[in-house]
Amino acid sequence: MITQLLDGNLLAKEIKNEICKIIEKKILNKNKRVPHLGIILTGNNSSSITYVNNKIKECKNIGIKSSLIHLPINTSEKELLEKIKGMNQNPYIDGFIVQLPLEKHLNQDKIILSINPKKDVDGFHPENFGKMALDIKAFFPATALGILTLLEKYKIQISGKYTVIIGRSRIVGRPISILMSRKNNPGNSTVTLTHSKTPNIEFYTKQADIIIVAVGIPGFLKGKMIKKGSIVIDVGIHNHEKKILGDVDFCSVYGKASYLTPVPGGIGPMTRVMLLKNTLIAALNNR
Repeated sequence: MITQLLDGNLLAKEIKNEICKIIEKKILNKNKRVPHLGIILTGNNSSSITYVNNKIKECKNIGIKSSLIHLPINTSEKELLEKIKGMNQNPYIDGFIVQLPLEKHLNQDKIILSINPKKDVDGFHPENFGKMALDIKAFFPATALGILTLLEKYKIQISGKYTVIIGRSRIVGRPISILMSRKNNPGNSTVTLTHSKTPNIEFYTKQADIIIVAVGIPGFLKGKMIKKGSIVIDVGIHNHEKKILGDVDFCSVYGKASYLTPVPGGIGPMTRVMLLKNTLIAALNNR
């Protein structure tokens, strides 16, 4: 079987061009200020720093202003909450994110709850998550939205298909399970949510039409675990022995799946561009 790679880089470029046109038409041509994304980063996690730098670079490339607050690793919860309060109250910040993961001494739930839902462009606040679950207009988590957009743009049929999701995080697994199964288009898929502790996980993956892997284990999904012609979405990214790997064993799945996302160049760029899209929406909403 010929496996078609789902090119997230190419699609993200198209979406960025669309965002640029909207900024020009609805903001610059009306002499309004450009959208403004705030970023709060704590500590010195190398992956987080790289991810944030990529976001800042992409903001600059498409005409979105960005402001970074980089706090030391020993920042107290009180200090972080004060910075979040400042972002919430700053009328020139349209949306902002607190880069995850946080240091262990910081209460992640408390931090997320302190973000103004109208500026929560990561879509992690319970108000946005709850609205998403009820199919009410809200900010959707960027990675889940990126997956949905990629499937939609490649005209991959979701309705009536059986989807297996591996991973139950609030960032990917849970939100994408809701979006894939919602009574909407795209949606209407029958979803099973599995994880690393699911016994006999192959029982589910071998039946799946679509498999979304966000389990955080390099090469977890093998070719022997899928049926011929299935669609495989790899959300994982790992630096392993100077190689970048996903949660899917690419070599054994390639040639058996009908569609497959590469790592890198699949879901990563889609996640970043969805954050930019959410920032634009926040800018248009908040004005």
